Amino acid sequence: MNATATSPNRRLTAVVTGASSGIGRATAARLVADGWRVLAVARRQEKLDALAEEAGCEVLSVDVTDDDSVARLAERSRELFGGELNAVVHVAGGALGVDQVAEADLAKWQGMYDMNVLGALRVTRALLPAVRASGRGDMLFVTSVAAHEAYPGGSGYNAAKAGEHMLARALRLELNGEKVRVIEIAPGMVRTEEFSLTRLGDKDAADKVYDGVEQPLTAEDCADVISYALNAPHHVNLDLVTVRPLAQAAAHAVARGKGV
Repeated sequence: MNATATSPNRRLTAVVTGASSGIGRATAARLVADGWRVLAVARRQEKLDALAEEAGCEVLSVDVTDDDSVARLAERSRELFGGELNAVVHVAGGALGVDQVAEADLAKWQGMYDMNVLGALRVTRALLPAVRASGRGDMLFVTSVAAHEAYPGGSGYNAAKAGEHMLARALRLELNGEKVRVIEIAPGMVRTEEFSLTRLGDKDAADKVYDGVEQPLTAEDCADVISYALNAPHHVNLDLVTVRPLAQAAAHAVARGKGV
């Protein structure tokens, strides 16, 4: 199903955060291919410029942890889409380190909370009026299995993603009765070019995360699920979708060397 088929009079519109790499980049490209008009945002302008050339979306450099930057996002969205917006896809976020609670680095915890929770909150608060005005709105949060399952060394990321999960759940209740869906996609092990490298700070350590797993999820796998959720008939709400590779039974339970 594509956006043109869903809305014959006009193309559906979306803002995708965290679009410079990984799931955000793949999602922006996929929605454009589906027929949506997309404003893709992230901090790194050079990455966004490459995406714009490749996918044909609009781009804007935005830091979701900065109020003024998010205000500029809301202004640009109004300029492009006329005060109505069909979807916001919250992908911006990430994990920093694998400290256990007893040795927790408070600066890393603060960074994860700012990116994953307060960043999603700022963007939601700024863009929700336009989503409501569209008459066919979606707020989609890409969280993680870490929002639902604790694991050793994951406490900071667990806490941040659980906070984003609760933001989505509360928002769904607050919008009940309105024509706005609140969707959560919680990926498990996804191999992207930057997530584990950013978290661990070392390429060898990042590569070891996927040792013995033949087919971890890809960013495109996650974009497929996001596309399905957004393009489904609007009375169908995918409240929570957990998506993992076959090799992963839980956040901390991964079959390695089994050919999957």
